[in-house]
Amino acid sequence: MNKLLTLFSIVAVLTGCNSSNIKTNVMENQKNQTENTPSASDTIPKVTGIGGIFFFSDNPKETKAWYAKNLGLEVSEWGSSFEFRNANRPDEINYLQWSPFKAGSEYFLPSKKEFMINYRVQNIEGLVKKLKANGVIVVDEIDAYDYGKFVHIMDDEGNKIELWEPVDSVFTAMGGKTTK
Repeated sequence: MNKLLTLFSIVAVLTGCNSSNIKTNVMENQKNQTENTPSASDTIPKVTGIGGIFFFSDNPKETKAWYAKNLGLEVSEWGSSFEFRNANRPDEINYLQWSPFKAGSEYFLPSKKEFMINYRVQNIEGLVKKLKANGVIVVDEIDAYDYGKFVHIMDDEGNKIELWEPVDSVFTAMGGKTTK
C-alpha cells in the first residue's frame, strides 16, 4: 500500500497532479472494493430479518380486500408484498410477504397455531446444519426456487417457522405492485 501511494505521489509530482487527490482516490477505490465484496459476516448462518407473516382467515379473499380498502395494501392472489431497502446495500430492494391463508390450511402443519412467521436467512444450509446439531426439529428438506431456498422448522413451543434465503432480484425483475 505504501509503495503504491509513493508511486502515485511520484507520478503526481512528475505530471503536476495533486498527490493528496490521488491518495484520496486510491483510498476511495479500496473502500468501494471492500463495500462490494461479501464479508465473512455475510456467510454466517443466521436470521437477517422477517420474510413473511402468514395467518389463518375464514375468508382470505375478503380479508385481502378489507386490508386493501382500509389500510391501502397492494394485494394480489398471494397477499401483499412489502418493499423495503437493505440497510447494508441501500440500492437493493428486499421484500416481506403478508398472506392470509384459508383457516385450516395444511401448510402450517404440524403446528396447531393459526399463524406462521417466515424469517429471512443467510446460508440456509449452514443454518440447517446448526439447527440439527442443536436438536431442533427440521420438518422438511431445503427446497430451491428461482426466488430463494426454503425449509421449515419447529420451535420449542410447537410453532412452525419458515426459513427463506431470498433471491430478491427475481421479485424485482418480476415487477408488480408492492406495498411501500
